[in-house]
Order: sequence, then C-alpha cells, then structure tokens
Amino acid sequence: MSGIYIHIPFCKQACYYCDFHFSTSLSKKNEMVFAIKKELELRKNELSSVVETIYFGGGTPSILEENEIRSIIDTIYKEYEIIADPEITLEANPDDLDQETIEALAQSPINRLSIGIQSFFEADLKLMNRAHNAIEARQCLEDALAYFKNISIDLIYGIPGMTDANWRENLNTAIQFNVPHLSSYALTVEPKTALYSFIEKGIVDPVDDEAAQRHFNILIDTTEQKGYQHYETSNFALPGFFSKNNSAYWQHKPYLGIGPSAHSFDGEQRSWNINNNPKYIKALTANKLPIERERLSTVDRYNEYVMTGLRTIWGVSLSKVQEEYGERFKEYLLQQSKRYVDEHLLYIDNDKLITSKKGRFLSDGIAADLFLVDLNK
Repeated sequence: MSGIYIHIPFCKQACYYCDFHFSTSLSKKNEMVFAIKKELELRKNELSSVVETIYFGGGTPSILEENEIRSIIDTIYKEYEIIADPEITLEANPDDLDQETIEALAQSPINRLSIGIQSFFEADLKLMNRAHNAIEARQCLEDALAYFKNISIDLIYGIPGMTDANWRENLNTAIQFNVPHLSSYALTVEPKTALYSFIEKGIVDPVDDEAAQRHFNILIDTTEQKGYQHYETSNFALPGFFSKNNSAYWQHKPYLGIGPSAHSFDGEQRSWNINNNPKYIKALTANKLPIERERLSTVDRYNEYVMTGLRTIWGVSLSKVQEEYGERFKEYLLQQSKRYVDEHLLYIDNDKLITSKKGRFLSDGIAADLFLVDLNK
C-alpha cells in the first residue's frame, strides 16, 4: 500500500509561527492546479503499489474551490490504482468552512477533514495571527460534524500566556464536540518567522519549555481518561480513527509528494520538489520535473526508523533492525538505549523498544541519541 500527498502552497495570510512553504497571492492558483495534475501524470510510474490514502496538505488546501479539488482527485484516479475505499483527507481552516462549503465537500470524494483550530481562545488566535476567530472555530466544528464522521483537529500548546486552565478548556471543548482525532503540537519558534522576530524584540514572551511539558502531560492524562489512544507523540484517536495517512509515514510505507516543496519516499530514496511556485509551474508546463533525489544509506534508513518508531505505540522492532540493517545496528541500539531503559524513559516489550509515558515528551531527543553516524559520508 502507498499514499499520495498533495501540497497546496497558498494561504489567506501568514501565521506568525509558520515556516512551511506557501504564498498569500492566489494569482497563480489556476496554473498551480494545472501543474499539480501534470506532475501526477508524469510520475504515475513511481508508485508500484495500490494507493490507500490521498492527503491534501499545505498551506491551506481548503482555499481551493470544490471543483479544483475534484479535478485533482479525478486525475489521481485516472493515473493510479486506488483501493475501493481510500482515506481522502483535506486540511482546512475554520474560516473556509461555512455550511455551504462543508455540504459541497461532503458530496465530493473527501471523507476526512483535518481542521486547523489551534485554540478556542481569541487571544491565542490573535497572537498566532490565525485567519479565523474563536466563534468560527466552534461553529465550523458543529457544522462539519453534521456531515463528516471522520474529523481531526489541530491544537497548539505552550503558547506564551496560555495557562494550564485554558489548555484544559481547549481539550475539554474538543472532547465535548466528540472529535475522534486530535493532533496536538507544542508551539515551536522557527528562525525567520514573525514569531521569532517578535520574541527577539521582546514584543512576545519567549516560549516556556516547562509550561509546554506541563501542557503535554495534561494532554496525555486528559485524552487517556476520555478513551483516546496516544498512538504517536502528537496524535490521539478514539478506536478506529487512527490517521491512515500519517500511520503510513511512521511505518515507512512509500508515498508520493506532489506540489512545490513536497517530499516523496519509495523505501530506498527520498526526493523533494523545488520550493518556488513560479519555477515549479514553469517546469511542469514544460513537462519537466523540478525535483531532487537522494538515495538513503543503510545508516540513514536505520536512523529514520528509530526516529519514527520511538514516536509511535508500535515502537522499534529489534528483530527488524537486525534483519534489515544488520547485527551491529541491533547491538548498537541496545547499548545506546540502556541508560534510557534504566531511567524508565524506554522499555522493551515483545522484541519492541518503546517509549514510556514518562519519556514521550522527550522522544525526539532520545531518538537522536540512538542515531548511528555514517562514517562513509
């Protein structure tokens, strides 16, 4: 099984914390849709397995018209083999999801919405320069749940000024709506973003790492009490609502990334498109792929497996490490992980190295310590 990711590089306005590739100018939207469909056609032979997930990310995919989304999906069905009932996700912002739009999407092949709520508090939304307000956050959820069963929302914690009580209220609001999937992330301050500049100038308070860890612990405890499964560091789902798209990434299934800045993986190599909209459109108009490729070494693949595995409930299979990467990798992993096992941040269960509840907030840092340096590079 494999997946297709479509990057829609447009937003109404720039969120202060975002460093993803996008443009706030929609002047080339039609040309972009054409180029995306052209790339899908040119790369149709790159996936050797049937497609089980289609994911529209961005940017803000909900900025597209329903007929534009449908035309891209039609191209996928024309050029690729698709399973009978694929998971087709559209990332959307609350300000784009009025009732008429939701009704139109419900009649399209889209069967899952991922809504960028981020917070139900007006002050948080203004600090992040979100395009929607707190009223729209609640209203779009109410409307969407009337038409879609499978919905995920994004929530951000660790926002400067966010209290523990407000964070609990954010979570409780989502749970009261009976949202089946939550993706929740700590606010990170990326270089060259507006938020970074504001913090440097003292306009916004720095992110408090201790507060972020408290919020993460509140997140784990609250969702666990309400029956959500913490199946990946930042993802929580009621039974039967794991994201098939995201789970495929973490389990190293192949996927095709379409659109400017999109990344792809075929099991042996990674590739990525140019992150420039005009150059992307120009290349595809000329039937050329604006893409770079890199073949992954055994060390690269091992390091990626450790990184993704420790973020999930499936952990890192010791037997898989030995079979796919070699005995020395397994021995190195056991040696490097011993101190984290002793500190109860990791544990071994049925041949799997798994992050404990205590270690989940630190999983990326722990994984980095288990990486092997490729001395041949």
